[in-house]
Amino acid sequence: MKLINFLPLLLLIIAAACSTLKLQQVNFAWPVESVLSVNDDGMVTEDRYSISFDVRGLFFEEFQDSSVSKGKKIRIIRDVNGFYFITAEKFQSVYVFKMDYGAMVLDNKINVSETGVTNPVLNQRLPDIELIDDSKSMYLTNTGILKDKK
Repeated sequence: MKLINFLPLLLLIIAAACSTLKLQQVNFAWPVESVLSVNDDGMVTEDRYSISFDVRGLFFEEFQDSSVSKGKKIRIIRDVNGFYFITAEKFQSVYVFKMDYGAMVLDNKINVSETGVTNPVLNQRLPDIELIDDSKSMYLTNTGILKDKK
């Protein structure tokens, strides 16, 4: 009988010991965008944030041709929730990626221009990301366009 009374307490102690440590209220945002040049192997590297990745798949998704990535520049910024926003000149979309084990996984593809952006700039506008293309401005989240500014 005493064992039955002790069992729930034991299970509670075991469950508490197995819970995962979670640090909250983390701001993952990068203060400014990074403009990265694509090398001949399709790689970009940002030393400041210790990140490098192959962008050929991204250019293939946008243009159905990965070879157009050579010599191009991508624009990348990270929001407060840890999502990466990536675009480049002539892209019709802003690609939103999340981290996975050793990979970046597409979370959303936000269509921002029917003809492609001509001079894109990404800005941190906490908690959102602002995309400016020439005189047009819009606020983005990982789920899409939050609002347009003229």
